Amino acid sequence: MSIKLGVPSKGRLMEKSFDWFGQRGIALGRSGSDREYAGAVDGIENVELILLSAGEIPRELAAGRIHLGVTGTDLVREKLAGWQNRVTELEPLGFGQADLILAVPQAWVDVSTLDDLDAVAAAFRERHGFRLRIATKYHRLVREFLRLNGVADYQLVDSQGATEGTVKNETAEAIADITSTGDTLRANHLKVLDDGLILSSQATLFQSRMAEIPEADRHTMTELLTRLALG
Repeated sequence: MSIKLGVPSKGRLMEKSFDWFGQRGIALGRSGSDREYAGAVDGIENVELILLSAGEIPRELAAGRIHLGVTGTDLVREKLAGWQNRVTELEPLGFGQADLILAVPQAWVDVSTLDDLDAVAAAFRERHGFRLRIATKYHRLVREFLRLNGVADYQLVDSQGATEGTVKNETAEAIADITSTGDTLRANHLKVLDDGLILSSQATLFQSRMAEIPEADRHTMTELLTRLALG
């Protein structure tokens, strides 16, 4: 057996994750070509690197198939119902920052808050005979946010592509999506509601509450967390 560590398999999140562990004396890397998803760990014994997509890591943590994983807080909270009972948030890593926000067309000059949106949604349904559509990939987080803020007259439409384009394409009236700079929102003539911040997210190291740690591996976990200044 070994302690299994899940890290994003490509892109900036992978590179920054490797850097973060490397600064703490644990070298992570691919064990083969860029097309292979096998990893190598140097600097500590009995730790296995598992390269996965960031979106797969919450599921693998919750299933107990990996002990530790680096992924976004947005993905954990969206994908895992009752996430606090399934994973422990160990450490924000200081990269991969982005905000999950609610945005509406810039042309809606009288809509700047959630209360305004609630009023517009009621009028929209009265006029058009169906609920105002909000395009998003984050159904759980958006639904809970709107419930807590008293917005009820809407429907979520699933968007797995370019969410910002759904308003221009007339498949939604508003969006809820991740943004880091806001450039894409502005390019699509969208504005964030003044109180439309749903979640500030960043890459975070999580520990599974569901993964069993055999007695022989407990020392490895303790040593690893100590090396990472988390023990």
